Amino acid sequence: MIKSPTSAGNGWRTARARRTLAASLAVVCAVGCGHTARAQQAGGAGPPGTQIDRPLQTINPGAPSNTTVVPRSATETKGNPSFGEVTLVAFLTDDGQRIDQGLVWRAFQEQPGAPATKPKIMGTWRDASPSVRLPPGQYIVNVAFGRAHMTRRITIQAGAPAQARFVLNVGGLRVSALVGKGEPAPDRAVSYDIFSGETDQSGNRAKVMDDVRPGVIVRLNAGLYHVVSTYGDANATVRANINVEAGKLTEATLSHAGARVTFKLVTRAGGEAQADAQWGVLNAQGELIKESVGALPTHILGPGSYVVTAKHSGRSFRRDFTVRAGEAAQIEVVMQ
Repeated sequence: MIKSPTSAGNGWRTARARRTLAASLAVVCAVGCGHTARAQQAGGAGPPGTQIDRPLQTINPGAPSNTTVVPRSATETKGNPSFGEVTLVAFLTDDGQRIDQGLVWRAFQEQPGAPATKPKIMGTWRDASPSVRLPPGQYIVNVAFGRAHMTRRITIQAGAPAQARFVLNVGGLRVSALVGKGEPAPDRAVSYDIFSGETDQSGNRAKVMDDVRPGVIVRLNAGLYHVVSTYGDANATVRANINVEAGKLTEATLSHAGARVTFKLVTRAGGEAQADAQWGVLNAQGELIKESVGALPTHILGPGSYVVTAKHSGRSFRRDFTVRAGEAAQIEVVMQ
């Protein structure tokens, strides 16, 4: 079940609380700061979720449409200053509110006459709207807000300060997970990965984020995403396509039908579990789903038919079994 996104002017509103989008997203670092987006290089396509926004206002009519030029003033031109200054500002949407926290800015300088040369990083800023003073030249500026980010080129000329406006078109995604007969998933029992909505020629999707926990607000560029949610450590998965809208919080609830299964190798029915058994779980097509070692391994499996194998003391044993949604089971394999 996917709930419709809600909005309230320039911010967000959910059924339980009303707060601005920037504030609500900034409180939550998308599953940790380790997911901070990396800056893109010149001319390259951005990572999944990256959006190259419409051109900034071009002060110099002769400049390319995707270039912001910081102009010289008459007085400062005579003084031949060695730096130009630009203030970087980010917005949620074109007509939305300004983002005042949670941003990471990076500036790279393009190397003249060497398009294949990797741009040189000139600085990283974590202020909401840094005023950057750099030598005149061509720069690539990247701004990251969680997993939402944007990259564009600017030209800095020595002279009067100017402002560069970045519109990220960012939205939020929060996924909830239910298990069994509709109960909320236990803590850390479910995680999900986010992939791009589009596939390549081989049918593969680019991964945007992995190991996200339910209830966390993830900041993403507006667009279609494919979510794969996993209950446990085996094959109890649910997939969904979710559309994230700019300036809105999209909430999705995914229901898992898996069940907890414990395996036990015994010399007789109801007997004591044998230690150091090696286990393999195969699906109905004979594909290996899970391997483990121990006396009582437990896994979450999706509904269906399976075969379990157990190896002990140079001997091998097997048993067919069936998993039903929400029904925990203990599967005994008798050594005979």
